[in-house]
Amino acid sequence: MSENIVSGKDFLDKIVTVKMDRPLGTAHPKHGFIYEVNYGYIEGTVSGDGEELDAYVVGEHKPLETFEGRVVAVIHRTNDNDDKLVVMEDGRNYSDDQLEALLEFQERFFEHIILRPNK
Repeated sequence: MSENIVSGKDFLDKIVTVKMDRPLGTAHPKHGFIYEVNYGYIEGTVSGDGEELDAYVVGEHKPLETFEGRVVAVIHRTNDNDDKLVVMEDGRNYSDDQLEALLEFQERFFEHIILRPNK
């Protein structure tokens, strides 16, 4: 079965379901840092790194198994072929500075830009 590689930009402003593989408060299996937000993936997708498209779920303060919300931004890593969706409850949003602070626990290791929907 061949799947098309998707870009995080394709998901901007869309409603998605995120399946968590690293819920809030869990440790990264290799690097040991703690996930300060829920982190998961979009089933049935393949991103530039050959894995399913990853997503941060922000604004939720308990560990989750799944979450449906709107893609408010994409963390586009400029030194790594791996976009990360930023998903929130529909109708909510955070500023770029707030996202940088929330995702610093992992994104500090990568050069990146924040992409937003064109409105």
